[in-house]
Amino acid sequence: MSAAIAMPITRRLMLKRAAQLAGLGAAASLAMSLAAIGEAAAAEARGEEDYKALVCIFLMGGNDHGNTLVPYDPANYARYRAIRGAISHRREDLAPTLIAPRVPQVLTDDLRYAFAPQLPRFKTLFDGGKLAVQLNVGPLAVPLTRAQYESGNRALHPLPPKLFSHNDQQSVWQAGGGEGASVGWGGRFGDLALSGNGHALLTCVSAGGNAVFVSGEQALQYQISPLGAIPVKPIGEPLYASAAIGEALRRLITEPRPQHHFENELAIVARRSIEMEGVVNRALEGVALRTSFDLAPGENELADQMRIVARLIGARRALGSRRQVFFVSLAGFDTHSDLAIKHAELLAKLDEAAAAFYLATVELGVADKVTAFTASDFGRTLVNNGDGSDHGWGGHHMVIGGAVRGGRFYGTAPHVSIESDDQVGQGRLLPSTASDQYAATLARWFGVGEDALRIVLPNLGNFDRANLGFV
Repeated sequence: MSAAIAMPITRRLMLKRAAQLAGLGAAASLAMSLAAIGEAAAAEARGEEDYKALVCIFLMGGNDHGNTLVPYDPANYARYRAIRGAISHRREDLAPTLIAPRVPQVLTDDLRYAFAPQLPRFKTLFDGGKLAVQLNVGPLAVPLTRAQYESGNRALHPLPPKLFSHNDQQSVWQAGGGEGASVGWGGRFGDLALSGNGHALLTCVSAGGNAVFVSGEQALQYQISPLGAIPVKPIGEPLYASAAIGEALRRLITEPRPQHHFENELAIVARRSIEMEGVVNRALEGVALRTSFDLAPGENELADQMRIVARLIGARRALGSRRQVFFVSLAGFDTHSDLAIKHAELLAKLDEAAAAFYLATVELGVADKVTAFTASDFGRTLVNNGDGSDHGWGGHHMVIGGAVRGGRFYGTAPHVSIESDDQVGQGRLLPSTASDQYAATLARWFGVGEDALRIVLPNLGNFDRANLGFV
């Protein structure tokens, strides 16, 4: 199955590459061949222990970066407090989570940051070199200054579609295009990795509901619940107290229908779902984690999702998985009101879930083979709207794992201001790092070849760096 899936991907990449390299004339054929070989070598797993997984932790609604990574030094804290007012953290509460890079770094305006008080485990991971902070990252089509943004010349200075819109910016972050995009960059990574997995359907997995991030051109999104494979009901159980009726329904939805293409495809999907339910659940039975995710029993939906992801990773050998992309999510970050309470509760869940997940990868012996990272619709305004903050653009994100070059900041820290040139009004950050660069850095670690990077992340060529260095 996986070999059959891999062939169209190779042809598609070759055709795309042909168009890109047409200008090379006689050299194009050789260049295309070398590119294909390089990508195959990079994406193909080598040996039983060659496993890698990426885990996207999506913070739905637009995470308030200003109250996640908080200015601590007296001068910048005073600016932060003056702008944020009643929704700001108290400085005395930030001392336990003050961030001290492992190698001293001088940030903009001599900024010193602290994690929000609800992120003590993030501080521990940072101090241990297992967490890195990428500063002011967000969707960009091209590098952009404030003057170019305000010029209105979109032919020369294009913007991501529909800035500040939830649906569109979630899609841009996950797929590089506005609402309606059908293929995510995690799914494109999966397209390249399909042939290395025993069960190709388990290449791209979402425990956080339907997500374009893990949808590829060939890699299908497999959704899973915190309890395991999602059952196809009422298959496998009596229907109307009759096993015979249940069996008749199973035949009805799974029998081949070669004369009716649409019905036949539905039957294929149904059969595959039923078969994978048994495969996944049997593999999960062999994984018992000692790491506790029950820091707030029954109250942390993100921890529940990350636990099942950890168990699937634990079942990697039984499932024949060597390259996987996962998606988990936590909703509620659209904090236009009641920010001080709501945001603190959400960050506590994130802190608990992500730290427990990292400890689980240590327990499973794959901490250096699994990299988790945060993403969100957008950051938010630094200005207080009365009781919360409004939609923004750039924000700060975290990368966690044993392969992460942690204990330091990456990128450029923004000024704590509503007037500086690194924001576009009300303290909305103008990203200094593109989400494509963030994705490309993760892609390289995952094994995506140099030539494929420009295909899976089409805007990447507009930026001067494709490796931010955090992993």
